[in-house]
Amino acid sequence: MPIKESELTIARFINAPPALVWKAWSTPEHLAKWWIPAPIECKVIKLDLRPGGGFETRMREGDGEFQPHVDGCFLDIVPEARLIFTTVLTEGWQPAEPWLALTAIITFTPEGSGTRYAARVLHKNAADSQKHDNMGFQDGWGTGIDQLAAFVGRLA
Repeated sequence: MPIKESELTIARFINAPPALVWKAWSTPEHLAKWWIPAPIECKVIKLDLRPGGGFETRMREGDGEFQPHVDGCFLDIVPEARLIFTTVLTEGWQPAEPWLALTAIITFTPEGSGTRYAARVLHKNAADSQKHDNMGFQDGWGTGIDQLAAFVGRLA
C-alpha cells in the first residue's frame, strides 16, 4: 500500500544474498536479461552507477526496432543496499521531459539467507501514480522482480 497517493510500492523476497541481487542489477548484460517482462527484449544503453550517471534502456517486441524505455539519471547509489534513479533528469543532471516522471528507490535488505527487494516509486501527483498503476505497475514490476529472482538463481 502506498505511503502517499503519489507513490506505488512493491516488494518480494529473493532467495539470494544482497550481493548476488546487486550483481544482477549492476551488470548491464545481467540487467538486460530480467529488467523488462518477457517476451519483450531489453537492451541496456547506459548503466553508470554513480550519482549523476546515466540509466538508459530500450525495449522491443519481436523483430521490431528498439524503442525508448527508461532514460534517467542515478541520484544515489549504495552498493548492495540501495539505488535511486529518476526519469526527470538524464545523465549529468540534465533536465528531461519524460513520458512518465518518476523517482524509484530500490532497496536490497538482507533477510535471513536472502534479500527483501523493494521498490518505492514516487510520482509528481496522484494522477500520474494512478496512470502508472493502470498501465500495470504491479504486474509489470512484479514480473520483473520474479524474473530477477529466477535469474539470480542461475547466477548462484
